[in-house]
Amino acid sequence: MKATYYGQSSLGLETEDGKTLLFDPFITPNSLAKNIDISSLKPDYILLSHGHGDHMADLITIQKNSGAKVICIFEIAEWLGKQGINNVHAMNIGGSFNFEFGRVKMVNAIHSSTIPDGASGGNPAGFVIHVNNGKKIYFSGTALTYDMKLLEDENLDWAILPIGDNFTMGVDDAIKATGFINCKNVIGVHYDTFPVININIDEVMEKFIKAGINIQLPAIGSSINL
Repeated sequence: MKATYYGQSSLGLETEDGKTLLFDPFITPNSLAKNIDISSLKPDYILLSHGHGDHMADLITIQKNSGAKVICIFEIAEWLGKQGINNVHAMNIGGSFNFEFGRVKMVNAIHSSTIPDGASGGNPAGFVIHVNNGKKIYFSGTALTYDMKLLEDENLDWAILPIGDNFTMGVDDAIKATGFINCKNVIGVHYDTFPVININIDEVMEKFIKAGINIQLPAIGSSINL
């Protein structure tokens, strides 16, 4: 299975059975991702953690270009319907559903979630994805929460965690989160996009390595095998 980073919290997963998942598509407004052509992105599914612009700016464009099914909280699903997008699967916290690529469980996250036009984005959410090949991937919503302890028996293979601080958890809380969820393989996201979330890559790597965690910080546009 391959993961490709598109900047901020936007990340694609290509499963071994050929399905592509795209998380939190915020690409064109991100100057760091200027070399990414969103017209080339044809995901089968788009998973949205919450309604902020830096997580959904390209959602409608990519959905219309690809016909992807959007997996999101109920309130955002309702909002998307008003925008003319009906290929949506609404969920809520604690619920699970089987898709072509595997099973998705929507889990609690701590953040705010107002859509840029002022509409309600419902509650923020994270996702635990049980891929058909047996891999288990956790996409964290944003902040550290003790609810992550509920995932410690999931036998997660990888966790996608924000590390930029200020708007989300920072490095220290992300390391603590790995203990809560019992997962030592991490892809760091949500950093360097804005000045207030700039990080020192060397210091971040050192902290994770000292904690015994395999941290991956792929360059925008690059891929890693999971």
